[in-house]
Amino acid sequence: MGNRLLPVFDSPTGLPYVYVNLRTGQRRNAVTNPAETATLLLEFGTLSKLTGRPIFYEKAKHAVVETFKRRSPLGLVGESINVETGAWATTDSHISGGIDSYYEYLWKCWRLFGDTDCRDMWNASIPVVNKYLADETRGELWYGHADMQTGKRRKTTYGALDAFFPALLALSGDFERACRLQASSFKMWNLRGVEPEILDYRTMHVVAGSYHLRPEIVESTYYLYHYTGDSAYRHMGEKMFDDFVKYCRTGFGYAAVADVTSKQQLDEMESFVLAETFKYFYLLFASPETLAFDEVTFNTEAHPLKRTW
Repeated sequence: MGNRLLPVFDSPTGLPYVYVNLRTGQRRNAVTNPAETATLLLEFGTLSKLTGRPIFYEKAKHAVVETFKRRSPLGLVGESINVETGAWATTDSHISGGIDSYYEYLWKCWRLFGDTDCRDMWNASIPVVNKYLADETRGELWYGHADMQTGKRRKTTYGALDAFFPALLALSGDFERACRLQASSFKMWNLRGVEPEILDYRTMHVVAGSYHLRPEIVESTYYLYHYTGDSAYRHMGEKMFDDFVKYCRTGFGYAAVADVTSKQQLDEMESFVLAETFKYFYLLFASPETLAFDEVTFNTEAHPLKRTW
């Protein structure tokens, strides 16, 4: 499978195309995003370690470096990029979907592989994220959108996909910001009983009202409970799980919600509900001995990777 995926990197920049035909190696869709160019590191790196073939990690890391090299003079990355020209197609910068796991894997690459280049890219990136994307509102901490070139605020939106960031902040040792941002995420959840996909945190107006059973807020709750031991995070998780069951349970599984106000259910249950959402709920309430947290690094889909090399 790794061999069949490798042609995806055959672009003029080394950034991967969106799609590759596993039979022919043909590639398509040149406009992608940092979450897709840069979040192959843990999986391809692990494959290299286990097979003794460096090429997988080299290709994936090259894509990360090429993404990082194209950050703006301020140090921000944009939302979409052309892998053939290396030009940014969208200059909106944020921590949400399309960029989220780019930052996540910079730190986790350092954690799992001890790669100092990844650590240095993280150290160059995260102060900029905290400077231009973090937003103080009503004494609360949120992360919004800014133009990657100017740093000017573009949107005051935060949502279900952004709620992974407290976990990443905690993992990297920034507990003060992690706890404050988690409080904001939980406020977003309690606004309608389950979190909306997108919220305008300045007005507390729901911009996109669907709920797709996403795991990110549960992930952050688990991480913060692990690091602090504060029972408030288990109570937080209990409230979310009770709401999750109340509004989403069906006779055959758990349904996404079309609108968090009406709670109308959709005929949809993504695979990440099992891979991530339930896993993080389970770990939050399980005995700490259930998982040796410091010995594993979760990839962005909650698969625990352990150093076995």
